[in-house]
Amino acid sequence: MNRKSFLKSVSVLAAASLGGSPLLYADELKHMPSLLIVDTHQHLVDFNRFGKHWANPPVAGNFGIAAYKKAIKGLNIVKAVYMEVAVAPDRRYEEALYAMELCKDRSAPTAGAVVSADLYKDDFRAYISRFKNTDCIKGIRAGFRSDASILDSRIVDNIRFLGELNMRFDFIVPPAWFPNMARLIQLCPDTRFQADHCGNADPKVFFDHDISPASTDHTREEWITGITAIAAQKNVVCKISGLVSRMPGYAVTAENLAPVIDHCFDIFGAGRVMFASDWPWCLKGMTLHGWIDLLKQVVKNRSFEDQKKLFYDNAVRHYKL
Repeated sequence: MNRKSFLKSVSVLAAASLGGSPLLYADELKHMPSLLIVDTHQHLVDFNRFGKHWANPPVAGNFGIAAYKKAIKGLNIVKAVYMEVAVAPDRRYEEALYAMELCKDRSAPTAGAVVSADLYKDDFRAYISRFKNTDCIKGIRAGFRSDASILDSRIVDNIRFLGELNMRFDFIVPPAWFPNMARLIQLCPDTRFQADHCGNADPKVFFDHDISPASTDHTREEWITGITAIAAQKNVVCKISGLVSRMPGYAVTAENLAPVIDHCFDIFGAGRVMFASDWPWCLKGMTLHGWIDLLKQVVKNRSFEDQKKLFYDNAVRHYKL
């Protein structure tokens, strides 16, 4: 075995030694390249499990774990974090159990899950405490009723409680709400946050040519100012995702997406950005293969260490996979 092959083998074996690693879940991973990938935003819209007419993926089909395995074949995605998919409120617990089943399935890459919960319900603490001794449930994603309610004392207390349980909070809010979101993160220093989809950035605001103001929900300056305030809080990371589905009628190219991605790198730093597929919603713009290839093209001039942080290291550390 030459030195290059030896180092590659050592890298793979080291990753496989991590607790709960599903790295050896398929035969095709035996000859993986050195850049391993964790998908921190694995949506599974399983109509076979939850019935139809509750979600609207951009293309027809059932997007359960079998379809996901097929979509990632050859991509070196060795771990994934399941992300809630807005099932009906009365089926949220069933969804959590589904995610836990996936985490136990050694034939699947799912190693953790972010589930849904309602921050405004009186029984929030009791509900989320059901998962406090579960390694699989890493946190929740929940929406806010309004900009002002982000700082309601009950909301602040509930998100602080997540930190007490060593759970995380994923959020998607419009950039106009970023000032209050930054304040919430500051008020909950022991809770870890994830800004999904590049902080909800619209790549079109970085185009050099004019675009219709009606086609975006924020300006370039508004997003930069707001996301910089959020990133100033050290307990928040940024998921690099969601961009390819926001480009209808425009070319989904590295050139067009690089400004947002580069700003996220520069604002958060290489140690606080994580790859996320947003599959199957990425299919609105391109295949999962295409999205990963495009992102690799954008970051190709960054150091290999920074690329490892983006695609693998940061997610493993942040989610304790």
